[in-house]
Amino acid sequence: MILHRLFYRAACVLAVVVLVSGWKPAKDPTFTSIDFPGATFTNAAGINPRGDIVGGYTLAGVGHGYLLSGGSFTTIDFPGATSTEADGINSSGDIVGLYVSAGITHGYLLSGGEFTSIDFPGATFTTALGINPRGDIVGRYNTDGGVAHGYLLSGGEFTSIDFPGANSTQANKINPQGDIVGWYDNSTHGYLRSGGEFTSIDFPDAPASFVRGINPRGDIVGAYNIAGLNHGYVLSGDEFTSIDFPGATQTAARDINPRGDIVGDYRLAGIGHGFLLSQKERDEDRDEGENIE
Repeated sequence: MILHRLFYRAACVLAVVVLVSGWKPAKDPTFTSIDFPGATFTNAAGINPRGDIVGGYTLAGVGHGYLLSGGSFTTIDFPGATSTEADGINSSGDIVGLYVSAGITHGYLLSGGEFTSIDFPGATFTTALGINPRGDIVGRYNTDGGVAHGYLLSGGEFTSIDFPGANSTQANKINPQGDIVGWYDNSTHGYLRSGGEFTSIDFPDAPASFVRGINPRGDIVGAYNIAGLNHGYVLSGDEFTSIDFPGATQTAARDINPRGDIVGDYRLAGIGHGFLLSQKERDEDRDEGENIE
């Protein structure tokens, strides 16, 4: 890992949160834009209970992963890779993501400063996208035919995850209880897998929606598409809340931590940026949330 630390200066703006019903943001929540210094593109893909954030950025045409913690960035590059991305982080600070080497995509785990490559047996493509406190990892792999499948890596054993009857499946995040969320049929639908049972998740009246993150309470985040534009959302219980970064043309929510802080991406003037939607005002939720994992 390249220990390249940069101080983070953020621009905060009032949130535009359209309540369909359900998840209620804290009083006067704010969006914080996340941009790696000098990068032409930044996303925010994962957040843990402490508020540490991971994602990816592009600089001089090359993709890198990053950790944003305590106001400073740390670049993450898998040794010898041509590009790297960080996608998930747990309460211990273990990070998962993907890297490309010799044109092949692999998953990885970064724990205690050591990288471990993750490849589903026999797969031509593997990513690692989420990790819970126990170290269980979820992601996606492709077979020779290019078909996408989700997987769970637990105790050194891989298990395939396929939504019943779907043409393709991806697993994105896993919470402490082992609940897994993702998408199927090429991001047309989202799903929750809990206790071995699948539930399809579709934002009301949207022709396409997907799920990216889940916290210990079971709050789910993702995005839906209407008229060719993506919008973020939170699903709490059976109630959806739509989320749009102010002024953005596209928004997607990608992860949520125990106290309800959300990270994701937005596009403005064709440029991709990460964001944090903070729930700092909820002190009671913060204290409770930090003890969940």
